Parts: sequence; structure tokens; C-alpha cells
Amino acid sequence: MLTRGELVITIVRLAGALPVLRWPFFGAVAAILVDLSDLFLMDWLGGVRDYQALDKWLDLSYMATFLIAAWRWKGTPRNVAAGLFAFRILGDILFEATGLRWVLLLFPNVFEFWFLFVAGVKQFRPSYQITPSRAALWLLPLLAAKELQEYALHGGKWLDSYVAVDVVAGWWRWVRAWLVG
Repeated sequence: MLTRGELVITIVRLAGALPVLRWPFFGAVAAILVDLSDLFLMDWLGGVRDYQALDKWLDLSYMATFLIAAWRWKGTPRNVAAGLFAFRILGDILFEATGLRWVLLLFPNVFEFWFLFVAGVKQFRPSYQITPSRAALWLLPLLAAKELQEYALHGGKWLDSYVAVDVVAGWWRWVRAWLVG
């Protein structure tokens, strides 16, 4: 049975994934921002027993909508998306089986970054062709960026000791002090 906090976060995350089906790029940006919102909701609502496990399950909702949208693509973009999705799902299964967060470093969610990249290309540069060689070149910086993010979250656990609401309040105090002088 879900707690009240877990239920609210689940509803928000599931609803946040749906716009991807209509507007792949902007919906994906929204889904990722909604994914971050659970950090604030968890702080405000409380009652989240195992955030990492809940987050991984809810990530599947936006990843599923990303995959449905990617399935509409042709050729290399679609094939790479399918492979990256399967790779991440394998990592999620191993994470669930072991509970070891470092497993997520071995199976980074490059699928998410690939989807954003391709959806962005289709939105803003529709004539750009993503060939296998171009895909390989683009995957290198996407992998590097995602590994850095995965390390910050799961390897170094840089954010584990912070409360999202307190971080934003601290930033706001800094901005106000900077603006006021």
C-alpha cells in the first residue's frame, strides 16, 4: 500500500509523462522537470519509505512514453533508442535485485539523453539525418554527460545530504543578496 506522499508523487509523475506522446521534445523536457519535482514533493509531503526504489519504478513511466514516441521514428534513431532502453532496463533490474546504486553507473540512462537529442533534432532541425556514424559520434558526449550525472547521484551521492527545498531557499537568499548588493 502506498503512503499519501508516495501516492501523490506517483500521480504527478505518471501525469507528467503523458505530454511526451503528443509533443516529444517539449513533453520530454516537462517529464524530466516533473521527475525532479518529486524531490520537493517528498520534502513537503513526507512518507516516502524508499525513494530510490520508488523513483526507479516511476522512471519507467516516462521512459515508456519516450519509447512509444521513439517507436514512431525510423532507422538509426529508433534502433539506438530501443537498444538504449533495453540496456537501462537491464540496469534497473540488476539495481532492484541488488539494491546497489553503483550498478546504475554501469547502466547509465543514456536512453533519456538520446531521446532528448533526437526529439530536439526532429523539432528544430528536421532535415538533419542521424546516420549510424553520426549517432556514434553524438553518443559519446551524451554518454559522458549521463555518466557524470549518474556519478553525482549514485556514485558520489553528492545530493543525498541535501533537502531540495532548503537548497532552493539557499539559492534564493544568495540571489536576493546579490541583487540587493
